Amino acid sequence: MIRDVVTGGRYMQGVSGQLSTYVNGYSGLQGVGNMRYNTSNQNMEVYDGTTWVTLNMGYASVALSAEAESLLDWAKQRRAEELELKARMDQHPGLKDAYERLEIMKALTLEEETKEQK
Repeated sequence: MIRDVVTGGRYMQGVSGQLSTYVNGYSGLQGVGNMRYNTSNQNMEVYDGTTWVTLNMGYASVALSAEAESLLDWAKQRRAEELELKARMDQHPGLKDAYERLEIMKALTLEEETKEQK
């Protein structure tokens, strides 16, 4: 029986049912609260003093949030693009040279922007 699902972090989400089964408190009757597994209907049951009551069994689902899935899809696509670029640079030295120059320009402009902010 699943009582609740608790997830941590903003990228996980959990869903669980809010069903409950009322079991009579001790009423002086023998056997109240006894449990059994009913093989005929494949359910857990508890004795309430009069009848065997089927416990509501909930289903839980834990998944990544839509934003997390979107970020993972983006990362997967970006990795594929980078692997393709690396393969092309291995085949074409001019492309590798241009890429290295781009990285140098990015580093220089970042350094310049950092100095301006101070």
